[in-house]
Amino acid sequence: MTTSPGGHDWVWWRDGVLYQIYPRSFSDSNGDGIGDLRGITGKLDYLQWLGVEGIWINPITASPNDDWGYDVSDYCAVHPELGTLDDLDDLIAEATERGIRVLLDLVPNHSSDQHSWFADALQSPTSSKRDYYVWADPAPDGGSPNNWVNTFNPGASAWTLDTVSGQYHLSQFLASQPDLNWWNDDVRDEFDRIFRFWYDRGVAGFRLDVCHAVVKDRELRDNPPTEADDHWYTRMYGQRFVYNTNRPEVHDVIRRWRAVADSYADPRVLVGETYVLDSNAYAAYYGNDDELNLAFNMILLHARFDATEMRTAVESAEALLPATAWPTWTGGNHDNHRWATRWCNNEPAKIRAAMLMLMTLRGTPFLYYGDEIGMPDTDVPEPEILDPVGHMFGPRMGRDNERTPMHWNAASGAGFSDPGVVPWLRYGDHEACNVAAQVDDPQSMLALTRRLIKLRRESDDLRRGAYTSIPTGDDTLAWAWRRGESTVVAMNFGAIPVTIDDVFGTVALSTDSGSTNREGHVIAGTITLSAHEAIVVVSQ
Repeated sequence: MTTSPGGHDWVWWRDGVLYQIYPRSFSDSNGDGIGDLRGITGKLDYLQWLGVEGIWINPITASPNDDWGYDVSDYCAVHPELGTLDDLDDLIAEATERGIRVLLDLVPNHSSDQHSWFADALQSPTSSKRDYYVWADPAPDGGSPNNWVNTFNPGASAWTLDTVSGQYHLSQFLASQPDLNWWNDDVRDEFDRIFRFWYDRGVAGFRLDVCHAVVKDRELRDNPPTEADDHWYTRMYGQRFVYNTNRPEVHDVIRRWRAVADSYADPRVLVGETYVLDSNAYAAYYGNDDELNLAFNMILLHARFDATEMRTAVESAEALLPATAWPTWTGGNHDNHRWATRWCNNEPAKIRAAMLMLMTLRGTPFLYYGDEIGMPDTDVPEPEILDPVGHMFGPRMGRDNERTPMHWNAASGAGFSDPGVVPWLRYGDHEACNVAAQVDDPQSMLALTRRLIKLRRESDDLRRGAYTSIPTGDDTLAWAWRRGESTVVAMNFGAIPVTIDDVFGTVALSTDSGSTNREGHVIAGTITLSAHEAIVVVSQ
């Protein structure tokens, strides 16, 4: 723990900005068209320059890649296309020298059907690993044991029949991703060992894939149907996830994970993919400071780029989170289209404003690689789709568009790989949007991102100050909030200017690149924001 410029104790995962890396798409060190661990190591100077405190790397573990790493065949091995354990050790050592922590992705809900555990489980209903997975006899009509639907395909059952034994195993994603049975103490012991294997190598923590869903109802009861006022995401499945996710017993599991993390002299950090769309359920995953350290707020991620929806998402979290909990914000990731496209329709002014919002909310912001340059989605045509969801429902529903290679420069290969090498997924318009073109431009998106990270680091108000919403004249256009005692953030979501009252101080930063003289101006009660402008005002 260090002391921040503002005087408070600095906790890297609370006070810093964290950065998500999709390893296959960040930097290719050996010219095979696939990003790798050595490629990430080679970009650590850039990440240090940007100012991030930690990096979360999507799965690097051994996998047949049916779901690109989220189908794990060995939890303690690195996929050969991404490198070796030695490469990871080097990455951690180099990152540590630069003050950057490394978090990995862990998939506790399911394994690959190529995992040795599942191979053993298939041998016989009495095999030693059979109970590592969720098995059930057919329903009386011979069909699936209950009505649970598949997460990737709501029109299909979550159950896969094993024709040899006549039983079904639960597979809530792909049939080749059987769900683990977290009622089994042996499974819990196995994951204690897995956590410690990586922690002992210096891994600073984990992002825990679908951690809210690891425990299923012991009686495997049918889920109830959705109701008219349910979130659109839930209605898409036609049933409420009452018995296959968000079970009360999941908190016992997470507390156990936290105890392992806290047993180290330098406690490790748990970041949860808590895909729940109810604020009360979301808040519960922090426990009494004995469960997750950070939990992604999916309510904000799925909100429209609208003042009312964004304010509601933030204020519900602020109202319900325990006093010891710390909010976690992101606009996109490897499973959701990039916010530059999804929220902002690739409009530069909106992208800049959204970045300022994410960086000035109370809590820890996560950037997805390329967010810092305003990188948009890349349209991947149907013949090139690799994502299984894209295969089922087409490119717009799939996830390849947000997983394409990083734009480092405008040259052939985009600075990601050697010129002429065909990347694992196609390049986007790297000539129009890349790091090299922005790095020395003081008005660029990259410059704005770096300034915001620096401003956060220097301001206790922005990192830890209390949040208070400021009423605006038109809730559909603008949103303003007070951070701490001396900082106000205001944002215009609309395409016409809007006036906001009760703002006093000096403009420290404005996203309107056409109004460079705005910064440094003293505001004495009223300010008019231009279209899609966001500002930070600091009083003395």
